[in-house]
Amino acid sequence: MDFSQSISEERIRKAIENGEFDQLPGYGKPLKLDDLSAIPEELRMAYTVLKNAGNSPEEHTLKQEMMSIESLLKSCDDDNERLGLQKKLNEKMLRYNSMLSKRRVNTNSSIFKNYEQKINKKLF
Repeated sequence: MDFSQSISEERIRKAIENGEFDQLPGYGKPLKLDDLSAIPEELRMAYTVLKNAGNSPEEHTLKQEMMSIESLLKSCDDDNERLGLQKKLNEKMLRYNSMLSKRRVNTNSSIFKNYEQKINKKLF
């Protein structure tokens, strides 16, 4: 055990003895752990980070649908079908952006976009 870990353990032990943790929400109750068995092990950390950041399953579904529509648009030759797909994509993007704006996430940040692309590559 290194020095910083031993100091941390000592401070936690003292806090427990002083009862500093007794009034925490959920004290004495079992932890509600997420069942991550359906998620590949290498993606669990990313899933947990996204979940803790407020990323909802609906956002994930919308993102998948938008990516599917975008791939259909790339291979579409019919102009009428292309217009219909573009309309669907615009509606989904509007809903997705609305969800993001409610969380006040700055999607214009190049750092966020780069991180989002890396996560999407892992997820899809």
